[in-house]
Amino acid sequence: MAGRGPQSFKKRQKEQQRKEKQLEKAQKRVERKTLPRDSSDEELVVLDRPLILPEFMDDEPDVTEDESTSVKQSV
Repeated sequence: MAGRGPQSFKKRQKEQQRKEKQLEKAQKRVERKTLPRDSSDEELVVLDRPLILPEFMDDEPDVTEDESTSVKQSV
């Protein structure tokens, strides 16, 4: 018997890797379902307005609508 050719050997290896990856993913899914979620770590907060984080604040002063419309009218 000559055995498998190089192409079919690569295909077989690739198929085995795919099956192993599928099995790992299935095991992770089952593990996630069985572990209880700890909701105390992350509490959800209902926002009534946009939350502005300090690291995204600009040094420029805020422009209100009154100021922006008066600039447009004077031009």
